[in-house]
Amino acid sequence: MSGNDLGQRELTQPSALLDTNGNLVQVGWARQPVLDCNLEQAAFCWFRPWQRLRIKRWDYYGLTTPSHYFSVTLADLGYAGQAFIYLLDFHSGWYHEETLTLPFSRGIQLPRNSERGESCFDDGKHRLSFRADTDARVVSVAWPGFHGRGLAAELRLALPPEHESMTIVIPIAGKRFYHNRKVNCIPAEGWMTYGEERYPVQPAESLGNLDWGRGVWPYRSFWVWASASGRAADGRSLGLNLGFGFGDTSAATENALILDGRVHKLAQVDFTYDPRDFRKPWKMASPDGRVQLEFVPFLERVAAANLLLITSEVHQLFGRYHGTVLADDGEQIRLEGLVGFAEEHHARW
Repeated sequence: MSGNDLGQRELTQPSALLDTNGNLVQVGWARQPVLDCNLEQAAFCWFRPWQRLRIKRWDYYGLTTPSHYFSVTLADLGYAGQAFIYLLDFHSGWYHEETLTLPFSRGIQLPRNSERGESCFDDGKHRLSFRADTDARVVSVAWPGFHGRGLAAELRLALPPEHESMTIVIPIAGKRFYHNRKVNCIPAEGWMTYGEERYPVQPAESLGNLDWGRGVWPYRSFWVWASASGRAADGRSLGLNLGFGFGDTSAATENALILDGRVHKLAQVDFTYDPRDFRKPWKMASPDGRVQLEFVPFLERVAAANLLLITSEVHQLFGRYHGTVLADDGEQIRLEGLVGFAEEHHARW
């Protein structure tokens, strides 16, 4: 299984995402967001008022600590919205997640662009807020009924303007498209509570990641995503973002090594795994030899939903990455048990 790309086009000049006819103005990848996400110009459906129901928008935050992975998401899928959180314990293998499904995304607010504004939801019981400050992201969560014990978090993710991200915009089919920004290795501080247990979060050992997505997909979609945020043996922050599954990646893949806050762009990466047994080791390798990785899972999270119009099935594996990746300057970066995840996702949405 593989992505299919011929080259990598870096975008450096600001522009609108879409022109007045709904066509992408630029296609490629960027180290920082350079496009204004003017989704009001989308023109993929003959009856424009219906388009609101097919545009997808989400903000996903993850946090890797030495003992846990915590994630929180706000998603506007058009005819429905979702707020969901999950918590995993690496040592025991325990995990739990809860989801609120909201008709027509009522109560979910998501900003136009990824660099500023606040994403939020508050129904008087559950409160989720993601605020973009100049040099940080502030994530605030209160979910009193989580697993009968309650979960809360107050986190500050240090994200100075010079910290690079893997930002892409690619066409899918017709005037459908995918605009995405993924940020790895964001130092985090603050705290989480689960019931009576309190977990301090320290930036030296806890790193966050952001998946900010906007676009229009085919109703039936499939993708694979692999990600990790941790530290190399010499103390440098070390991240991976790899994936494939949809869209025209001839101008850009989303594949990157992230080293001390700088993106080292990777081209095609081929995945080998067993969809009948996701717990078997996965292989990730690139034809140009820059990537030679084995991912060994130790925990499988399965999330399935059937909401008539919206169905999804996710197999998200948490495990350790071993192998090598070459940086842009030829330095061989060795991964020796870097904790991360890899997932396969099928959706009708």
